[in-house]
Amino acid sequence: MLVLSRKKNEKIVIDENIVITIVEIRGDKVRLGIEAPREVPIHRSEVYDAIQNEQNSVPEEPKSVPEAKNDASELLQ
Repeated sequence: MLVLSRKKNEKIVIDENIVITIVEIRGDKVRLGIEAPREVPIHRSEVYDAIQNEQNSVPEEPKSVPEAKNDASELLQ
């Protein structure tokens, strides 16, 4: 992990197309401004984790009847 020190209104540039700006520092909280292309998803870690958990808990779609029949016939062999 790269650790950088920044002051209010200072910026960090990532890969030429993402800019992170320190907008405000208040006590133990830092507000960040993030400029990035629309196709780059940006989430707080707790939101990202919730999205991942939701995607992993989505049940499989039921198999069509022919697929289920093939699976059953394989079990009988």
